[in-house]
Amino acid sequence: MRILLVDDEAELTDPLTQVLSREGYEVDVADNGIAGTELALQKEYDLIVLDWMLPYKSGIEICRELRSRTKTTPVLFLTAKDTVDDRVIGLDVGADDYLVKPFELRELLARVRALLRRSSAFDASVTETEARIKVADLELDSENQVAYRQGRAIHLSEKEIKLLHFFMCHPGQLLTHEQIYQYLWMEKEQPNSNVLAALIRLLRRKIEADGESPLIHTVYGKGYRFGEPSQEITRSRS
Repeated sequence: MRILLVDDEAELTDPLTQVLSREGYEVDVADNGIAGTELALQKEYDLIVLDWMLPYKSGIEICRELRSRTKTTPVLFLTAKDTVDDRVIGLDVGADDYLVKPFELRELLARVRALLRRSSAFDASVTETEARIKVADLELDSENQVAYRQGRAIHLSEKEIKLLHFFMCHPGQLLTHEQIYQYLWMEKEQPNSNVLAALIRLLRRKIEADGESPLIHTVYGKGYRFGEPSQEITRSRS
């Protein structure tokens, strides 16, 4: 597996590159935002480890550009910013996980392994289901990691794709917060409720444009149900 490490701190990138290489990963390193963007766009990576604060171009700008170009490679942010608002900003541009500086090297390695496992598991699960899933007027092309609604293409982050895939495989069913957490995150990595709420809000914003009927419905205190309101009523009465 190939990893792109974008950070301007040599005291971090040098030992981390050595450790990752010993673990069997191929590692490319960029020490500024422009070089990191060029590598991320030119080559295919299984994971991008991205510093938030970088020379010339921030990690936020890089992640936003990658997602705008339909790059769905998982992104792990390294950041000294640890507020909920900061995490929401990162999620908004398409980040998959965070690690707040300073951190222990072994924790970073654990998160790298977890993201790579989740990405591989999702790819494998897609092969076991239909390549395209349709609920109401929303269609998800899992193979190409894009959704379509009302003739428009909807480009999603890796985490948003996994969440939407989970919803669309269980239309009309109540999916509890716990079920969603277990599907998206490993038990030891599950974030607080604000992160899930932010992810839901971002997904709604993308798949429910003005004039389109809502598909993600909140069941207060319990979780969420996916589908058109009429589908919810039909299923709840059956």
